[in-house]
Amino acid sequence: MPLVNAGHIVEDRYVRLADEAPLPDGVPVIITGQRLLADASELLRHAAPIGVVWPNDRRVAELEPWLDELSLITLIFPKFRDGRAYSQARLLREQYGFRGELRATGEVLRDQFLFLMRAGFDSLEVKKAADAAAFAEAVGRYSAFYQPSAGGNMPIARRRQLSAPKRDTFAAARAAFSAPPSAQGRLAAHSGAGEASGLSFSTT
Repeated sequence: MPLVNAGHIVEDRYVRLADEAPLPDGVPVIITGQRLLADASELLRHAAPIGVVWPNDRRVAELEPWLDELSLITLIFPKFRDGRAYSQARLLREQYGFRGELRATGEVLRDQFLFLMRAGFDSLEVKKAADAAAFAEAVGRYSAFYQPSAGGNMPIARRRQLSAPKRDTFAAARAAFSAPPSAQGRLAAHSGAGEASGLSFSTT
C-alpha cells in the first residue's frame, strides 16, 4: 500500500511486526497496541524508532505514558463513515502534545485528504499511487483557514490580529479627557456612531 507524505510517495522505513515476532536489531518497527500494552518497558528500549498501530475503539489516553518514546502512531479508518480516528488525532496533537508522526490507514479516501491534514496527520497509506497527486493538490488548494486546526495553520482572524497596528488605549483615553469640551463632544459622537454601527476594535 503506497505511503504518502507531503504529497509524495515515500518509502516506508518501518517494518510491521506480528505480536510473536522478535524485534530486529536497528530497524524501525511498528507493533500492535496490544503488544505495546503488554510489554512496553522492554519494547521501548529498542535501539531504533518504534511505532504503534492504535485501534480506533481504545482511548488514546492509554498511550500517554509512552508518547515521548513513540516515533509513530498509526490510526485506523476501518470504514470511510467511521471518523473516530479524527478525534484521536486531534486529542494526541492538542491535548497530549504528541509531536511524532501520525499516520492514517484503512479506508482513506481522496475527499478526506485535506481534513486529515488539518486533524494533525502527517502521512497516509493510500490505495494507489495516483492518490499522491490528489493529496498534493488538496494540501496546496488553500493557503488560509478560518478555523484553527491541529495541523498548525493559524486562523485568518488571528493573522489579522497579529498584523494589525497596536493601539495605545491609555494614550487615547488621556487625549480624550484632556481635549477641550467641544472636542470631547466630537469624540463622544464618534464613539456613539461606532457603537450604533456595531463596530468593535481589538487592542490585541
